[in-house]
Amino acid sequence: MFSHEKIWEAIDSLAARHDLTPSGLARKAGLDPTAFNKSKRSSVDGRQRWPSTESIHKILEATGSTIEDFMSFLHPVIRASGLPDGAFPPQVSPIPLLGFAQAGAGGFFDDGGFPAGQGWDVVEFPASPAHKPGVYALEVQGDSMMPLYRDGDVLIVEPGAQVRRNDRVVVRTREGEVMAKVLARQTPRTIELMSLNPDHPGRTLEATDVDWIARIIWASQ
Repeated sequence: MFSHEKIWEAIDSLAARHDLTPSGLARKAGLDPTAFNKSKRSSVDGRQRWPSTESIHKILEATGSTIEDFMSFLHPVIRASGLPDGAFPPQVSPIPLLGFAQAGAGGFFDDGGFPAGQGWDVVEFPASPAHKPGVYALEVQGDSMMPLYRDGDVLIVEPGAQVRRNDRVVVRTREGEVMAKVLARQTPRTIELMSLNPDHPGRTLEATDVDWIARIIWASQ
């Protein structure tokens, strides 16, 4: 949704607003005190590391802040510095919205897992669809994804994006089952998924039984 640099700058700004260092903010949220250290923001091989939505949820809860507060740290930075590569403009655009229960029915997705057909609602999202074609939202229904995602949370999904190990993903089976999980392992034959809810077991699916898999890029919590 925003650039790697700007997300981390927003976390630093949130910490500063509450007279905390990034380490102090992580500790206050019950996270590893080194979780937000600058050395942890990229891997040894140079790949970018992004804070999880769970970590952001915890620091907002610990500081009594809202997601709107967090977003306010992002938008002024973007306006001041223009639009760096990978950043979305700050205007709000409607994207398709569907409930998890409806997502299991036929006619809402094409063969690639992109939105199709009728019956979609819309939700405002601060990104132009031109920057992320096919981005859509799924509304969580029920408690099967607790404690990470609660009933009514909206997950922003990017179909067609490359998925990697430990990514949070939405998976739809050919039988119409839709689930949000963590990708543990993917081979040409199987897809191993870890559950977000400790009361629900992980799943191993045959690749041929999967209709599509899409990466979760943001969650409204």
